[in-house]
Amino acid sequence: MAAMRTAIDAAGRLVVPKVLRDRLLLFGGSQVDVVEHDGVIEIRAAPAEVRIVDTPEGPVAVPIEVLPTLTDDDVRTTLERTRR
Repeated sequence: MAAMRTAIDAAGRLVVPKVLRDRLLLFGGSQVDVVEHDGVIEIRAAPAEVRIVDTPEGPVAVPIEVLPTLTDDDVRTTLERTRR
């Protein structure tokens, strides 16, 4: 993917271009991790925090906070991206 230019406002906020937010399923309030290494700023979608719950079917990871509902299209798109 080609680089996309954006700006940092006076309050230090950075707008992630909509095409990237859509592709990465980032929504308002989504948590991200920001890392600096060798002069490069890297922004990663933060993994959801989960707790493990034992159920009769076996252990299940349950998110600690409410996550957005994934649509069938979201799941299909993610599966296709992981199969490349």
